[in-house]
Amino acid sequence: MAEFTFIQKIAIYAIPIIFAITVHEAAHGIVASYFGDQTARLSGRLTLNPIKHIDPIGTVVLPLIMLAFGGIIFGWAKPVPVDWRNLRKPKQDMAWVAIAGPGANFIMMVLWVLFAKMTIDFRDVFQGFTEPMLYMAYAGVQINIILMLLNMLPVPPLDGSRVVSSLLPPRMAQKYNSIEPYGIIIVLGLVILLFMSGIAGAAIYGLMKYALSFVM
Repeated sequence: MAEFTFIQKIAIYAIPIIFAITVHEAAHGIVASYFGDQTARLSGRLTLNPIKHIDPIGTVVLPLIMLAFGGIIFGWAKPVPVDWRNLRKPKQDMAWVAIAGPGANFIMMVLWVLFAKMTIDFRDVFQGFTEPMLYMAYAGVQINIILMLLNMLPVPPLDGSRVVSSLLPPRMAQKYNSIEPYGIIIVLGLVILLFMSGIAGAAIYGLMKYALSFVM
């Protein structure tokens, strides 16, 4: 990506980050509501209003710090409350609720790819706005791939762990979920290890290259 000032970077990344995090959380609530749990709806979280989902640290401070220092950018929002006991088939339905978040990121990644293609196809219409719009699309693809891959890690409380838990026998699932208080430490350790080893970067940029090749 070309060299930009910090303010220009904020202008490029703000909308993709807000959409990626907001739609991810709203998707959890929408699917939970479909399967019978109205906790998110009753708490006012079944909405695409980003203000309802913003976490000061995960949505604002951390992305700004990472944006300032360069490199991979990610963050998180306030988790949408889900009471699995209200679901019609708790174990099975909870897996679908969990998958909804990364699934929403996958759909948004595709939409950003289509946005990039539209920008190129109609570059004569957009004229001077073509380049910043393409960089925003690039940022949208990148952020949604990162959130999709990160959330599918099978570490409680990430979404991937909910899917694994739904497949385990009750006693094993209980033991597996008991590591949740240490989950954030494990996740940070895995993220650092994967990025230091180059595995994460290769996976992210490999998927980005494959997705954006559609535009080319």
